[in-house]
Amino acid sequence: QVQLVESGGGSVQGGGSLRLSCAASGRTSSSYPVSWFRQLPGKEREWLATISWTGGTIRYSEAVKGRFTISRDNAKNTVYLQMNNLEPADTAVYYCGAGIGADTSAYDYWGQGTQVTVSS
Repeated sequence: QVQLVESGGGSVQGGGSLRLSCAASGRTSSSYPVSWFRQLPGKEREWLATISWTGGTIRYSEAVKGRFTISRDNAKNTVYLQMNNLEPADTAVYYCGAGIGADTSAYDYWGQGTQVTVSS
C-alpha cells in the first residue's frame, strides 16, 4: 500500500508560480514512477507529467511543457511540480498518482488532490 498526499495548492494571479508537493509513504514508496494530473468539475482527469522513480525519464503534456517542471527527491519520498507562468486555464484540482501514462484506470494509488486557482 502506498499513500500519497498533495500540498502546495492555493490562489495566485495569472503569471504567478506555485510548487506542488506529493509526499509518499508506505511500501517502497520511492520505487514508483509518479505522475501529475489535473481535473475540472465534470471533466476527465488530464495527465500533465510523469517522472520515473530514478528521475532519469521525464515526460510532459503539450499543455504544460515549458511552464511546468516535475522533479523528485527520493530521500524525502516527495515529487514536486513547479508551475510557472500560470494561466486561468490552469485552474483545477491537481492530483498525483503512482504510475505512468494518461490512462487513469492503470493507477492504483492517488492523493486526495490540491486546489489551484489562477485569477486573471
